Amino acid sequence: MTTLLVSHPQGLNHLVPSGHPERPERLLAIEKALFQPRFNNLIRQKAIEIDLEIVELAHCKNYLKILRDARPAEGIGNIDADTFISAASFDAIASGVGAGLQALDAVILGEVDNAFCAIRPPGHHAEIDRPMGFCLINNIAIVAREAIRKHGADRVAIIDFDVHHGNGTEDIFKQDKNVFYASSHQMDIFPGTGKLEEEGVGNIVNCPLEAGSNGVAMREAYESRIFPALENFSPDIILISAGFDADKRDPLAGLNWQSEDFAWITGKLMDIADKYCNNRIISMLEGGYDLNALADGSIKHVNMLNSGISE
Repeated sequence: MTTLLVSHPQGLNHLVPSGHPERPERLLAIEKALFQPRFNNLIRQKAIEIDLEIVELAHCKNYLKILRDARPAEGIGNIDADTFISAASFDAIASGVGAGLQALDAVILGEVDNAFCAIRPPGHHAEIDRPMGFCLINNIAIVAREAIRKHGADRVAIIDFDVHHGNGTEDIFKQDKNVFYASSHQMDIFPGTGKLEEEGVGNIVNCPLEAGSNGVAMREAYESRIFPALENFSPDIILISAGFDADKRDPLAGLNWQSEDFAWITGKLMDIADKYCNNRIISMLEGGYDLNALADGSIKHVNMLNSGISE
C-alpha cells in the first residue's frame, strides 16, 4: 500500500482557551508518533490552502458570515460553550479542508492508495447552518461533495468511528442517496443524536454503544450492521472520520476500546475498499483528547493503512 500523510502547521494556529481538550498539542502528538522509523515510507505533503467559499458544498450560503462574525481580530472568541474561534482559525480550516481535497485528488488519480489527514479543528459536528462541538466546518462532508462534483463519484461512503455521533455529517447527508453515512458512538453523551431509528433515506446507519462496552461490542456492531450495509452500498470511495476518543483512556467518554481496535476497523474497511473501490480510502482526523491514546490510535490506524499489518 502507498499512503499519503497530509498536514499543515497552520493547524496549530487555531487557538482555544487553556485547558480545552481540543488543543494544538493533539497535532504535535500525532506528528511525533508518525515519525517513527516504521513510517519512513509514508508520502508526506504539506496541505494546500483552499478558498473557503467551497464550504457552500456542505453548508448554507451565509455560513462563512456566521464564522466571520464570531472571529475576533485578535485572541479567542466563543461560538458556544465548547466551540471557539481565534484570529488565525480561518487559516487552519483552509488548510484542513485543503488537506482533504489534496488527498482526494491523489487517491482518485491513483497516485496513492489511501491517505490520512492530520488536521484540526475537527469537523463532524458542524451542521448545515451551525458550527458546534469543537467543529467549525465539516471537512469530510466537503470532501465527499467534491468527490461527487469534481470526480464524478456516484456512491461516497463515510464511516465515523469517533466516540461522539457525527450529527453534522448526518444533518448534511440525511437526504442524499449518493452518500452513505455510518457511525459507531457512545449512546447518551454529546451530542445526543445517532439513534438507531435515524436512517435518513436509507443511507444512514447508526450503531450506538453502551458506556463501558469494549471492542467486542464494537466488532459485533460493525460485523452485523455497518459492514453489510456498506457492502450493499458498493462505494466508489470510502472516507473515514477517524476519532480516537473511544479509547478507554479518553477523558470525554466512557468506551473501553484498545488501540488495536482502531487497527481492526481500518483493516476491515481496507478489505471492503479492495473489493469495491480499488483501495480508495481517505481518513481525516476528528476527536481524541488523551494525547497518549491519540498517538497510539493514530499509529495503529496509519500503520494498517500503510502496511496492512496490525501490530
